[in-house]
Amino acid sequence: MSELLALGASHKTAGLAVRERLALLDGQVEPFLRELVALEGVTEAVALSTCNRTELYVVGEAPEQAMQVLDARTGEPLGAALYSARNCDAARHLYRVVSGLDSMVVGEAEIQGQVKRAYERALAARTTGPLTNQLFRAALATGKRVRTETAVSEGHASVATVAVDAARALIGELSERRVVIVGAGENAEQVARAFHTHGVSTMFVANRHRDRAIALAARFGGASGGFDALPDELERADVVVSSTASPHAIIGPEELAAVRDGRPLLVIDLAVPRDVDPACAHVDGVTLLDMDALQRAVRGNLSVRQAEAVRAEAIVEDEIQTFAGWLGRLEVLPTLTALRSRGDTVVEELLAANKGRWESLSERDEARVEALARAVVKRLLHEPTERVRELDAEHRHARLQLLRELFGLEEDVASEAGAAAEVRRLAG
Repeated sequence: MSELLALGASHKTAGLAVRERLALLDGQVEPFLRELVALEGVTEAVALSTCNRTELYVVGEAPEQAMQVLDARTGEPLGAALYSARNCDAARHLYRVVSGLDSMVVGEAEIQGQVKRAYERALAARTTGPLTNQLFRAALATGKRVRTETAVSEGHASVATVAVDAARALIGELSERRVVIVGAGENAEQVARAFHTHGVSTMFVANRHRDRAIALAARFGGASGGFDALPDELERADVVVSSTASPHAIIGPEELAAVRDGRPLLVIDLAVPRDVDPACAHVDGVTLLDMDALQRAVRGNLSVRQAEAVRAEAIVEDEIQTFAGWLGRLEVLPTLTALRSRGDTVVEELLAANKGRWESLSERDEARVEALARAVVKRLLHEPTERVRELDAEHRHARLQLLRELFGLEEDVASEAGAAAEVRRLAG
């Protein structure tokens, strides 16, 4: 019988060097998902990859096979960096992620959109199925409920605002500083907005695609250019924030040393994989903050939203009970149907095998014998059927697995479960 398994590494378990090797960039996700469902024992897969986590949600009879694909991305076993959870515990983890409760910045709103896009990519790759469809639709609804019913996301804190707060803490007032933003995606837009809120008016946006840089800079009164303009802008900058989807570093120590001449410069790298070579931290005058450094800065401010986080956790638990009920029905009903079918088959086989021995039995008596046989089987299966229905989520899977093995129901259950498969597009 299929199980749900969540596998992943995040800012809580793995350093930046590991996370950047696991990161899935644009164009890599769909081939990666197809690789997962091609594994024996894996039938459904969704991959979530952000700057702070890479997680797989896989379904199958041997979903742990997905672990070898993660290990292959790093070139070595992940060991303690990897966490895993099954069935309801896996769902609970995703619900907490999408609600912002597992984020580096508790309550960040961006993760909701990131989870939605991860699910949409899996739909496009046709690697979802009945379990992952139900899981992600329910998780996204939970995240929406958390943000509607609690103030856990109040203030719109995010990695971008944390980066700008870190800049203020290190260099003071920002309004007269010259800021260079490398990249023009969602993170870069949030960074630009946060700097603009703090009065920064001298801002330059550099991006590989000039049209996107122009659009972003125009929104916040800045200038823009391609990467060819970056050396001159690095020379004049007070703060550089980089957040691109490049697979390789785009700012190196040699170019910084050549244009800075020892003058102070704060560089904040929000990209995973990193945009800024770590060796830049050794250039005279340069202070480099990457995602791990920002995480350390955030740890001292975790209490701000804890009261709201407690309320959010209660909502997650409430929603998990609904999912557990659905998951239980998904697993129990095919097993009970197959068990009843097996009982009917036994009766029919026994009646057929003994039919020739009842020469003197009337049709009425044959009907009575058949009714008695079916009543015996029904009475025999009644107690285990009721016990199975009453199983709690913690013990259900193991007990059902034992029941299927004892009665040889695996193929019958697979047939029953397969009939329920349905793929639905995400609305909105």
